[in-house]
Amino acid sequence: MIHGYRADQVRAAEQGEPELLGSGELMRRAAKALAKVARHRLREQGGQRVVALVGTGNNGADALWAVHRLAKKGLDVAAVVHDTTAVAAQQEAADAAAAAGAQLHAGDGPEALATISAAHVVLDGITGLGGRPGVPLFARHWVDAIYPGAYVIAVDAPSGQPVDGGPVVPDAVFADETVTFVAPKPVHLLPPTESTTGLLTVIDIGVRAPGEPAVTSLDPDDVAALWPVPQRGDDKYSRGVLGLVAGGESYTGAAVLSATAAVTAGVGMLRYVGTPEPEALVRAAVPEATHGTGRVQAWAIGPGLDFASRAKGAKAQLDVAREALGSDLPVLLDAGGLDLVTGVRDAPTLLTPHAGEAARLLSRLGGGEVERADVEADPVTHARRIGELTGATVLLKGASTLVVPPSGPVLVQSSAPAWLATAGSGDVLTGLVGTLLAAGLDPTTAGALGALVHGQAAHDASGGGPVRALAVAEEIGRTLARLLAASPG
Repeated sequence: MIHGYRADQVRAAEQGEPELLGSGELMRRAAKALAKVARHRLREQGGQRVVALVGTGNNGADALWAVHRLAKKGLDVAAVVHDTTAVAAQQEAADAAAAAGAQLHAGDGPEALATISAAHVVLDGITGLGGRPGVPLFARHWVDAIYPGAYVIAVDAPSGQPVDGGPVVPDAVFADETVTFVAPKPVHLLPPTESTTGLLTVIDIGVRAPGEPAVTSLDPDDVAALWPVPQRGDDKYSRGVLGLVAGGESYTGAAVLSATAAVTAGVGMLRYVGTPEPEALVRAAVPEATHGTGRVQAWAIGPGLDFASRAKGAKAQLDVAREALGSDLPVLLDAGGLDLVTGVRDAPTLLTPHAGEAARLLSRLGGGEVERADVEADPVTHARRIGELTGATVLLKGASTLVVPPSGPVLVQSSAPAWLATAGSGDVLTGLVGTLLAAGLDPTTAGALGALVHGQAAHDASGGGPVRALAVAEEIGRTLARLLAASPG
């Protein structure tokens, strides 16, 4: 697992190492790693000059000490600084960098801006973990002067972006790479700010992890420990029976996609409730499925549903869905099933909207108009709000999938290929995650684990090119076999 921590947690962890902090050892370790990355990227870029942008915080001091190291190696380096007297370590670092041959420029005059525009690699040390969103006034001309082809390395976090997550600041720094210390921060892992950090390089400088993470991301090595692998004595009931209410006469394929994903993910039994045409398709494509109601361990409701339809069987679907919501069983609600959400449900519940569906749900339940763009700009806040209104765990689908529980760390999965943004992929995810709920996993774990495997199956099925949703559904079993076999355990 990858864990991310808030800025205040990381600062507290550094304060917990008083000898390393007071002696300057933490800064020396950070600067050494930063200089090493800068030298490597400079060679890759075929460039000659590294320029550091130095604000008033400790990240600026890290950048200056990195400049000192690079100058001692004989590289063409410079620093543009605001005020080295604000942090004691900065003045010492500035003097050392100048003594080693680095050029130092103060302010944002023509000479400083020309130096920035000539850089092939830029070290962004303008603000630190305590910086507020937005680039400080003194550095705005610096950011504007960066040559578009330069390789920008942010120190700890891209300056001006919200370190603990939030909307992207358009005129702040967008890095090609971020070198961060101790552990990732929310800005690096959560959408939409993850897009501003570029390649993430995490440097261990000897500080222990700072407690409960704010953000967690599963990786493929976690699958073996979390996936409900059947044991010798299991049967179809103990492995989990999933009830699936999906598909209507207008969206017949959704039921096939969800049902296929469920059986290839290893559901013990699938009970399907549908209208005539999708029912016939499921009978043909998924002969393992049984039809009608009966004993289940969890419900997945919503893909392809149109509860306003007067088609034969539609009212029966609606009745089953409402009965499921009134039970104490875990329920996943997707697509049309989200229209059935009216407030808090006490039993385990997982909602799986995309941004547009989340906006409509919030507008309906929250008493104010919410647009899709609002959700995309600050997805964590809006997912939290849905959780407050419903008591549910929220899996917010997107380029990075968020799983936001009622309390505890946010989980984020970003491993899916862009090719997965295709019609029907959400239906596949419903069947996959529903299988995990039926097997007894809690909604948060089921959502995050299902999103991870969904993305991995898409990689396997696509081979680097376009992929259809049905191919992803059919690939899940082979992907699971690969992930389970590759586990270090």
